[in-house]
Amino acid sequence: MDFEYFNSRKEKVRETYNKQKAIFCPFLQAQVVLNSDGFHHLQFSDRRERGKEEQLLKFNLLPLALDIIKKSGTLQEYRKEPVRIGRTSKDGFSTTKIAEYFGFVAIVGEKKIKIRVIVRRIGDGNFSFWSVMPDSKLKGGQRLYDYGIEDN
Repeated sequence: MDFEYFNSRKEKVRETYNKQKAIFCPFLQAQVVLNSDGFHHLQFSDRRERGKEEQLLKFNLLPLALDIIKKSGTLQEYRKEPVRIGRTSKDGFSTTKIAEYFGFVAIVGEKKIKIRVIVRRIGDGNFSFWSVMPDSKLKGGQRLYDYGIEDN
């Protein structure tokens, strides 16, 4: 991995991310906040750093993700679960709140890739950008067609 390229790409994406404080989402009828938690989640998962290649993939998908949030009129995924808030107290207990996760999937870009964007809301707080990832579970990658689909 070329670390100079990685660092320059990371900084360029961080600038793009930080230029906007929020994006209006038509489906949610609300602003989606672009905060440091979302950018941090692109680099870390479950308190561990993601691999550099995975981070780079997420950095490269981020501009497409922001565009999907701006245009999304349909929700494809939804889940609700308790999440830990803050640090564990001395007695071993943690404060929890209910988090909602909203998944928007779209086929975008010149290469017509399918990606998933996750927006999160904790309790009755703000909606915030949480993650972006390719939406493919196939080992051989995605195979999307824009014509001739009836021939396959």
